[in-house]
Amino acid sequence: MYVATLLTNPANPLLDATTVESLRNAWGGGVAEWLNPGVAAEFPLDTRPENQWQVWQDLQTQGIDLALQPVQGRQKHMLLADMDSTMIEQECIDELADEAGVGAYVAGITARAMNGELKFEDALRERVALLKGLDESVISKVLETRITFTPGGRELIATMKGRGAYAVLVSGGFTAFTAHVAETLGFDENRANTLLVDGGKLTGTVAEPILGREAKVAALDEITARLGLQASDVLAVGDGANDLGMLGRAGAGVALHAKPSVAAQCDLRINHGDLTALLYLQGYRIDDFVSDL
Repeated sequence: MYVATLLTNPANPLLDATTVESLRNAWGGGVAEWLNPGVAAEFPLDTRPENQWQVWQDLQTQGIDLALQPVQGRQKHMLLADMDSTMIEQECIDELADEAGVGAYVAGITARAMNGELKFEDALRERVALLKGLDESVISKVLETRITFTPGGRELIATMKGRGAYAVLVSGGFTAFTAHVAETLGFDENRANTLLVDGGKLTGTVAEPILGREAKVAALDEITARLGLQASDVLAVGDGANDLGMLGRAGAGVALHAKPSVAAQCDLRINHGDLTALLYLQGYRIDDFVSDL
């Protein structure tokens, strides 16, 4: 048994009953239920439709996301989330580089690395080298003036934790940022790379080994083993090529506003919804949401 979920941006609730019922009828689905009127609805299916991706593409042009997944076990017991351009709306290294006057150049490298065109570890070393000599205080400045949280993050974490789930932030970025984001949003733990500092200045280097694609998979395996969970119990979310390993390993891997080459390798793709989409995918209703524990 499968479930089809249709959702859109909560800031622009344009999902209507006609769209939902038309698709339900075309696919011979069961009774449709609204998880949040105008924002998210779902209906059961006996089989996965052959034209799923053609319908998905058609709905994308209307600002609607469509996801199909097995019903059984879709409510997960662990959240494993990327940080940059996922839990926050920026790439921290790009913001630091902008303070160093090399923002555009570094952003170009970041985009290529996240699209899988460059090896992540090499691209990170190259970008960090360009930060050499920056005052360490620039990190606090960037956190205070440049970093914004992706809508729905607090609700996602608090709602899942309220049902007993464990939340982990795992980033190819830096601990100076993940520590702040994790504490603010309520993650149970965080893992990232460490920017090296000497005399109050960034050295232009990062501690080895670098946390990249394989380290994110390792985090999933290590933490689930510690908690007595399976990979199938995990909901992972990310947007870049270095997230593909954990997205593929998790029971549900969601490409959120991801690079096209990344989204193409994931069955669950959210391009219009915010982070609350991950709750709707698990069958949570708007009345189930909490924003603080």
